[in-house]
Amino acid sequence: MLFFVARHSPEQLRQYAAAALGGGLLCALLLPTTPGVVLLVLSMCCAGYLFAAYLCNDVLALDDGSREMREVSEPIREGAEGFLKVQYTAVSRLAVPLAGLIFVSYLFRPSSALSAHVSNFSSGVVAALSFLAGCVCSAASGYSAMWVASLTNIRVAAAARRSYGEALVVCFRGGAFSAVLNIALCVTGVTALFVTLAAFYVGAGGLKLTDVPMLMVGYGFGASFVALFMQLGGGIYTKAADVGADLVGKVERSIPEDDPRNPAVIADLVGDMVGDCVGSSADVFESVAAEIIGAMILGSTLAVEAGLPSHEAAKFILFPLVVHGMDILVSSAGIMYVATVPPDQNPVLTLQKGYRLAVGLSIVGFFVITWWLLSAADAPGVWFNFFLCGLTGMICAYGIVQSTQYYTDYSYYPVQSIAEASTTGHGTNIIVGFSVGMQSTMIPTVIISIAVLTAFHLGKATGLGDGHNAGLFGTAVATMGMLSTACYILSMNNYGPIADNAGGIAEMSMQPEHVRDATDRLDAAGNVTKAVTKGYSIGSAAMACFLLFGAFMDEFSAFAGQPFTSVDIATPEVLIAGFIGSMVIFYFVGLAVAAVGRTAHQVVLEVRRQFNENPDIMTYKAKPDYRTCVALVTEASLKEMQFPGLVCVGTPILVGLVFRFIGDMTGRPLLGAECLASYLMFGTVTGILMATFLDITGGAWDNAKKYIELGNFGGKNSDAHKASVTGDTVGDPFKDTAGPSLHVVIKLLSTTILVLGPLFISQTAAR
Repeated sequence: MLFFVARHSPEQLRQYAAAALGGGLLCALLLPTTPGVVLLVLSMCCAGYLFAAYLCNDVLALDDGSREMREVSEPIREGAEGFLKVQYTAVSRLAVPLAGLIFVSYLFRPSSALSAHVSNFSSGVVAALSFLAGCVCSAASGYSAMWVASLTNIRVAAAARRSYGEALVVCFRGGAFSAVLNIALCVTGVTALFVTLAAFYVGAGGLKLTDVPMLMVGYGFGASFVALFMQLGGGIYTKAADVGADLVGKVERSIPEDDPRNPAVIADLVGDMVGDCVGSSADVFESVAAEIIGAMILGSTLAVEAGLPSHEAAKFILFPLVVHGMDILVSSAGIMYVATVPPDQNPVLTLQKGYRLAVGLSIVGFFVITWWLLSAADAPGVWFNFFLCGLTGMICAYGIVQSTQYYTDYSYYPVQSIAEASTTGHGTNIIVGFSVGMQSTMIPTVIISIAVLTAFHLGKATGLGDGHNAGLFGTAVATMGMLSTACYILSMNNYGPIADNAGGIAEMSMQPEHVRDATDRLDAAGNVTKAVTKGYSIGSAAMACFLLFGAFMDEFSAFAGQPFTSVDIATPEVLIAGFIGSMVIFYFVGLAVAAVGRTAHQVVLEVRRQFNENPDIMTYKAKPDYRTCVALVTEASLKEMQFPGLVCVGTPILVGLVFRFIGDMTGRPLLGAECLASYLMFGTVTGILMATFLDITGGAWDNAKKYIELGNFGGKNSDAHKASVTGDTVGDPFKDTAGPSLHVVIKLLSTTILVLGPLFISQTAAR
């Protein structure tokens, strides 16, 4: 990428992107349906790669700051790269045996219509390789996010010396680079997998095109598997370092945040890279991958049930790929627009202008795509219903974004109420913070509920098939609408840690006050954009889980050879499985928060040791040992992430196997599937509410502290400020470790069950 960027000017890159997009549109017009649509999708991805190269060229061409800035920036980059290298090695040691288990599970698949054309051995190989491909692509997306963020942070700090407006644009474009690359890589991977499987199995292989999506579930599982460890490991790292640095630096030594005398400050800044950038990028990658594959499965099921001709069925299957290709284009337009508007004093308002443009273009694009791909000769008006489903998803996303901002931005009452409560002590800060977080779950829940009901009945009203699968596909289209600006939302998320790092670099390199003022403004907005992304992620996860549940029912019906359409929670075994699903969410959160606490404890002891053994650190006569803290947090977080991750992957497998064998013994061949469905429903609902509470509570506590630091309720070093630091410390593992990890967990439940489905179906079920 660096070589390519260096050899081409921004104007050339823009021209290449336009040529790639134009070529794709021409192919879509001139070639038959399936090849033309596939080439259009790939051309959109190619345009995305070229636009990412343009952003990279634009950012890297800027001044990289003073020698003092580089002395701070370089250890951050080295620490992040070192952590990812060790983390990817650890994850690969878990992924390879799991790929073997996936292969073995397909050897025991019952006979079905699908297995008549694709042997169990071939299905196992495809599922295992798809899983590994998903792992590799997800890991690559995370690394790209860290790489560019670590090169952008110093350029933002340098730009802040010249103007706040320039620093804002540089910061946002640095985050946008990895976001565009992330979505383009995701769509390219799913498209390449679909084309490869279609080339092998359709026609001479005996399969129809509508059978292919069922073979792709391993890719989504691989993306979810890596995303969990990226979020969990990175979250433990960043919050343990942050908590340890704050407890000793701010509370015990009364030194500012990111003070160069604090031995844990470099580890804290590295944590922003590996936690917020890498983890969130992997989260969005797996969200989009799982949503595309789930929608393709539901689209193929609906096409078969409705008796659509093959060329129309192909359009229903390829529709999700085109929508997410469009996401790259409309988000790119929004990203470019940000640089053309005067920067507001509140950076969030500036970024929202680009978001509104992206949403507006997305509505237009969605209208055209649904008209083109979801029209049926026998029911010509169905496309408009599906367009309304997509519009419902977009409205849902916008509502959740606004709700999250209301509860986490210090411009509004909820955060101000927490700050005011801090004036009466630490306890009242915690009490009011918890109450705000609990109340915040209502609006997103109502919005998501209305969106699911509206989309389902709009889909059902199309009259395709018996209506039920059309309703499920309607919710899938709503999810696509919700994620149709995922690229822009991820850009806003990645802006946050870059701004945080830029502030740290400015503080540690002793920059003038106006530079720190500019980076502080960017950083405060970064807390809001990260919280907004989390709200968006949990909303999309809720919608995606509903369509993945539909895909789960379809897959188990195919494996069992008989309809699987309902779950009776009055059955004791089914109810128990549901309880276990809810319990695992609470247990996982407890493990994640405890992991941060244990690692932060080690950081606190190390920072205290350095201060006590070397008093010259406090007088700037000696530099602290940053590397020891980085190494300590790296080792501890990688150790702590493994057990919670294995609990999430292993529990549904254990539940499915236990109740499958109970079903065998009691003459109920689908008991394992029913219990897993209950496990999935209870776990998903509990996880959505818990993640919303954790994300918003932590974000509100953080910004309550920042609101006080602006001079309200006594300002810095007041009693209210000390109470707010306590709230922020408690909220850190909530919003940056447990909460974001749950976004992945609730989708990992679905993808684990989907890809290992053959293990949970009795051999007698298909007889």
